[in-house]
Amino acid sequence: MQNTKLDLNISHGSCGRGVIGALAFSVLGIMDARKNLKFPYVFFLAIAAVLAFGSHRAVAQEEEGGAVFAMTNAASSNQINAYIRRLDGSLEFSAAVATGGNGTGGTVDPLHSQGSLELSADHRLLFAVNAGSGTLSSFAVNGVNLSLLDTEPTGGSLPTSVTQVGGLVYVLNAGGDGSVTGFRLSGNGHLLPIPNSTHYLSGSTTSPRDVVLSPNGQFLIVVENATNKIDVFHVFPNGTLSNPVANDSAGGGPFAAVFAPNGALIVGNTSNTISSYQLDWNRSLHIVSNALATNGQATCWDVIARHGHSVYTSNAGSSTISGFDIERNGALTPIGNAVVGQNPSGSTNIDIAASYDGHYLYTLNGATGTIGIFAVQDDGGLVNLGQQDGLPASAGINGIAAY
Repeated sequence: MQNTKLDLNISHGSCGRGVIGALAFSVLGIMDARKNLKFPYVFFLAIAAVLAFGSHRAVAQEEEGGAVFAMTNAASSNQINAYIRRLDGSLEFSAAVATGGNGTGGTVDPLHSQGSLELSADHRLLFAVNAGSGTLSSFAVNGVNLSLLDTEPTGGSLPTSVTQVGGLVYVLNAGGDGSVTGFRLSGNGHLLPIPNSTHYLSGSTTSPRDVVLSPNGQFLIVVENATNKIDVFHVFPNGTLSNPVANDSAGGGPFAAVFAPNGALIVGNTSNTISSYQLDWNRSLHIVSNALATNGQATCWDVIARHGHSVYTSNAGSSTISGFDIERNGALTPIGNAVVGQNPSGSTNIDIAASYDGHYLYTLNGATGTIGIFAVQDDGGLVNLGQQDGLPASAGINGIAAY
């Protein structure tokens, strides 16, 4: 950050010390210029206290790198567990915050979806589905602290996935034949239902698993696991949706969709493969990488990391993570033999998230009630740093987000 008036360059880690140091230097300069003035002793104590506070605050900033959020999906009272993310990737539990709704409970991965917990790109808002009560919640994010802002009905049953770009939010209702409903974000983070925005999918018995907006907010993607279709809706200026174009999936059982920064749509498939596409303005998808093997079992979830250079899949059946480099044209190349990370056997890692700096990956391990922590290496490989415990094991946890 640059202060043009003073022409100072202040880094995030040294912000407190930089400002306080400049203040101390200025005061000492004044003191030197006015040697004949006698400053009260209390003045020096005040300066010492300010310097000590600035140093303590700077140390605290250096220790905290961000936050990780995990959802319990509890049937009685859904909650978000918030964790401080240290700069070394380790986690420290901070608080559990109620969503104002109910989850479904269950055992391992009862929602069968990606995106049940979604963090805004600027890390200021968090969105959580309440599948048991058919509602969507929004939170203000201040570091690791969450404040519930709003909880609204989703216009359908069993909401399992949510996506947000700018002032638009869409939720996927997986109940029945499946549908999507849109909201606009007010300035205070409240959810304002968009009239006539609810739209059904390509047909009946679709088993939808994920919903994602394109980076420009003009297209909405829904993956249908049972039909092997990827629906593409056009988002009109008023927030309503066109009829979908149902594209054939390159891999069997499409489950999780993410957009890379270069515009490529990347989809993890339950056939233990991963595919990439280019999206056309007519809502058609053109296959770039057909269906590459992840060499893992029960591949479902995926996340972009390394500043858009790589994508990683979470393979629940083998408790592994697979990695692929993303080329400029959207083509995928396996990193090594594709499997780059290993959780303890039986972890059943489901959802996966990445820190905003791309240095760490976090997996939500449904069977053991832990969060797997991995350091991302320069070559895209992963180093297992251990697990954070404290979540209920085999009790329905779903959804993880990080920055």
